[in-house]
Amino acid sequence: MTTLTPLKPADVAERLKKRRAVLIDIREADEFARERVSGAVHAPLSRIDASVLERHAGRDVIYTCRTGNRTGVNGVKLAGCAPGEAFVLEGGLDAWKAQGLPIHADRSQPIELMRQVQMTAGGLVLIGAALGLLVHPAFWGLAAFVGAGLFFAGATGFCGMARLLAAMPWNRKALGAV
Repeated sequence: MTTLTPLKPADVAERLKKRRAVLIDIREADEFARERVSGAVHAPLSRIDASVLERHAGRDVIYTCRTGNRTGVNGVKLAGCAPGEAFVLEGGLDAWKAQGLPIHADRSQPIELMRQVQMTAGGLVLIGAALGLLVHPAFWGLAAFVGAGLFFAGATGFCGMARLLAAMPWNRKALGAV
């Protein structure tokens, strides 16, 4: 099987209740630590392989992420890890929550790292643009510098801002906890 079969949240909940399935959350540690489907097993996409699923043999493998997009984009890889037919929670964690199904949330955990990067980059661009307009045009260099950094991160896969933010004290707990 090279694709994932979508399942509605209610169908997934029923399979989990009957212990016929295992729900594999493929998000990274910081995302999983903050919020997840109750009972989901953490297996980040960056490190998943077939050996992760061996201990769940005999049960349906259902993958999830926040919206279902990351799971869908990586469907071939994920289906290849499953011993049989593999499924995806349609709409991911967001759809699960919309149905009022149980989640585990830990609001003491920091906001997901990539959201922190987006907020920081956006804030720096906004500050650079505003200071460039109100104080001196040289401040537009800040916005240009952040834009160049974002382009570099997209082109190479290396994000210096993410690495810097990951080292911050408020992020150490989440990244090391799971």
